[in-house]
Amino acid sequence: MHVPQRPARRLLLKSAAATLAAAGLPAAPALAAPAAAPGGFPDYRYVKTLLTPGQLKYNPTGEIIFPCLRGTAGRVAQPLGRYYLYYAPHDAPGGICLAYGDHIEGPFTEYPHNPIVANVWDPHYSVSHVSSPHVMWNESAKEMWLYFHGENTTTRLARSKDGIHFTYDKVVLTTAMLPAGTTETSYARVFPYELPSKNAHFVMLFMLNNTTNHRDIHWGWSADGRNWTFDQKALVSHNDVSAVNVGGPHLLTRNGSAFVVYNKDKESGGDLMITEVGADFSLRRHLGRFYDSSAGAPDNGRSAAPSFGTEGGVAYMVYESGERLQGKIAVARA
Repeated sequence: MHVPQRPARRLLLKSAAATLAAAGLPAAPALAAPAAAPGGFPDYRYVKTLLTPGQLKYNPTGEIIFPCLRGTAGRVAQPLGRYYLYYAPHDAPGGICLAYGDHIEGPFTEYPHNPIVANVWDPHYSVSHVSSPHVMWNESAKEMWLYFHGENTTTRLARSKDGIHFTYDKVVLTTAMLPAGTTETSYARVFPYELPSKNAHFVMLFMLNNTTNHRDIHWGWSADGRNWTFDQKALVSHNDVSAVNVGGPHLLTRNGSAFVVYNKDKESGGDLMITEVGADFSLRRHLGRFYDSSAGAPDNGRSAAPSFGTEGGVAYMVYESGERLQGKIAVARA
């Protein structure tokens, strides 16, 4: 069990700012948090459940996963709310969905015309399902860029000015781009990040499965967010952290270094873990538990797929709470 320690105010300010920057949300002054997680990041505590499948009009499979929180201020003209929360069912047919609200703690209202991206998009693709939405604000393009998978072998990109109506762009990742024996490349998140040595302005984190049926975290880099180069070796291997599977990665930065937060499978503890990878992604310093999933409700021993944001100087984490394909979307506060 991680025993939190009280950080200095300067450290807290930097931590909150780093979390905010990684989420792509508007800047706000940080408030002191009572404790710190590994790496000096805030210690998050569950607040409430934001979305449950049973409350949703679009609910084809009774399950939802992979929340992604984005602020709209200064980005979207006449937004439906100050925050857009993207999510999806995983099982077929899936479907990229949107909810909106004015506060990270909710309430969030389901967009009435979900899914905003379906599993058939003529003439671009027809697949069993689409899922795992990650939306990145692309400052240079002044657009919301949506990365999503369907099938599990393929990650695609779509682009939007309003965060609701998307135009298909292209395939950005497939199993063919990784080593022989790769069977899945999915659950990708993309972040603005400067890597001068690689002439890159963006990095992608994603989950890879292969014929051993153990899932690892991999990564890639890009100059434009559309055309990618991928490291052929794992960024975080399941073996590194004594897990059967790891997934749901998110990038955070602090004090000039980069960190990856990701989830273990429930059988391996079901917690969110954190690894420092360094400014150039060459470091592998496994720092341990980032968020301790509760044994009882709502986590039931599993927390996954975190997304981060800040409102009024308070840091938040929106995440998948509960057993795989039986969970809800919850929010935790620093």
